[in-house]
Amino acid sequence: MTTIIIFLSIILFCILCVFGFFLLRKFLYNMIDKRIERFQSELIEKQVREIQNMYRQVRGWRHDYRNHINNMKIQLANENYGELEAYLDQLAEDLDTVDTVIKTGNVMADAILNSKLSVAEKMNVKINVKANIPENLLLSDVELCSVLGNMLDNAVEACSKLPEEERFIRVYIGKLKGQLYLSVQNSAGGVRKEKGYYLSTKEGEHGYGLFRIDRVAKKYGGFVNRQNEEGVFATEITLPVGNV
Repeated sequence: MTTIIIFLSIILFCILCVFGFFLLRKFLYNMIDKRIERFQSELIEKQVREIQNMYRQVRGWRHDYRNHINNMKIQLANENYGELEAYLDQLAEDLDTVDTVIKTGNVMADAILNSKLSVAEKMNVKINVKANIPENLLLSDVELCSVLGNMLDNAVEACSKLPEEERFIRVYIGKLKGQLYLSVQNSAGGVRKEKGYYLSTKEGEHGYGLFRIDRVAKKYGGFVNRQNEEGVFATEITLPVGNV
């Protein structure tokens, strides 16, 4: 009888341990999800502020458009062609700072790319971009912008730690072998790696951006590759696309 009681007690203890393990795992996953959700909300708010700033510049230029036209008419009527040419050159230079230069075929991605790279340009980062996004994506626009935003934030952050003459970001987005291919290369130094995983260099942000990218890729059966060689950090992501 005693043996049976001991045996049943052991089984009950094992059941409680397994149950406790699953409860603990669920608690930890929920805690991580909440932290990622909070981080993602902060990231989206930051992106919205950057986009709003860019559009404020555009609206400001449009507001002055009529005044510019009137000024040019006066210069033309007075045959001040030299002054008119100088004025047009100044307007062209001013417009270059607010014009949307990157068009991928996806409006939300255009907004993210232009706002992030506008920040990089102000830091004197050399930028090279070639991007074309197909229409038949499986992931949502929000997920796509989250991935792009995190990739570019990491690239800009890495460049900010280097001398201006060493800063560069290269972006390529397109369809490759039937899949969406995203590549971001940037100058970098002091990249941290632990147990085979790259770590975020941002204080207070414990790699949630990297985790978010990996999670989206895993959700759609995609692939993420990160490499760091001779001061260049590269992130490559492939994601399946739907049938046309």
